Amino acid sequence: MTTRKLDDTKWTKVYSFLRLTPQIYTGNEQKTRKFVEAVYWIMRTGAPWRDLPVEFGKWNSVFNRYADWTDKEVWQNMVAHFSDDPDMEWVLLDSTIVRAHPCAAGAPKKNGGQAEQSLGRSRGGFGTKIHVNVDALGNPIRLILTGGQASDSPQAIPLLEGFEFDEVLADRGYDADKTLEYIAENGAKSVIPPKKNRIDQRDTDWYTYKERNLVERFINKIKQYRRIFTRYEKYASRYMAFLSFAATLIWLK
Repeated sequence: MTTRKLDDTKWTKVYSFLRLTPQIYTGNEQKTRKFVEAVYWIMRTGAPWRDLPVEFGKWNSVFNRYADWTDKEVWQNMVAHFSDDPDMEWVLLDSTIVRAHPCAAGAPKKNGGQAEQSLGRSRGGFGTKIHVNVDALGNPIRLILTGGQASDSPQAIPLLEGFEFDEVLADRGYDADKTLEYIAENGAKSVIPPKKNRIDQRDTDWYTYKERNLVERFINKIKQYRRIFTRYEKYASRYMAFLSFAATLIWLK
C-alpha cells in the first residue's frame, strides 16, 4: 500500500467542494477519494500514468477521468474556491522555468502546436515558465503559463489584474514603466528595485523587499511535486491542472 495519500482533514474539505461541482459524478465517496489520491500519487512521484499502482484502479480510466476534469476546469475551480480570502497587504510576483520532458513535445497542430501549449526554448533548453502571484502569507492567488523563453515583465499586469492590493513586491525583471504606472493607478506602492541601466534610480524599500522570500518559498513547495518539477504533459491545461491541485493543497495546510 502506498503512503502517498491525502490526510482525512484535507480530503473532507476537497470532497465538500467536489460535491457542489456540477458535471462530475462524486456520489461514491470511496471511489472518488481513490481517484483523487491516484492523481496525487502521480503528481507527487512524477511517474508515468502506466506505472500507477493497481490499488488505484486501471491507469487509463484514472487518466481519462483526470483529463475530463481538466477539460471541465474542476482543478482550476478547486484552487479558486479555497483561495477566496487572501491577505492582500502585499502581493509578490516571480517566475520559474520548468524543463519539459521530450514526451511533452508534439502537441497536434489542430490544437495550435507547441507554441499554444506554453512550451518554448530558452537558454536552459525546452521548457515552460510558471508566472506566480502570491499573497502576503505566501499563498498562491494566480498562476500563468508561458513558453520558457518568455520574459517576466509582460506578465506582471495579467498577474495583478482584478485584485486590490497595497504593495507589489518583485525583482528587477518586473521593472517596466507600464507595470509601475499600473500599480500607481491602483493606488498601490511598488517595491521593485530599478534596473541598473535606468537613468532615474528610484529608492527601494529594502526592508519590505526582504518579504519576497515568500514567493520563492512557494515555488520551492510546488517543485517538491515531481510532476510539476518536470513537465510531461503535451497540453498546458493538463499541466496547469497539476499546478492548481498542488496550489489547493498549499491553501489547505
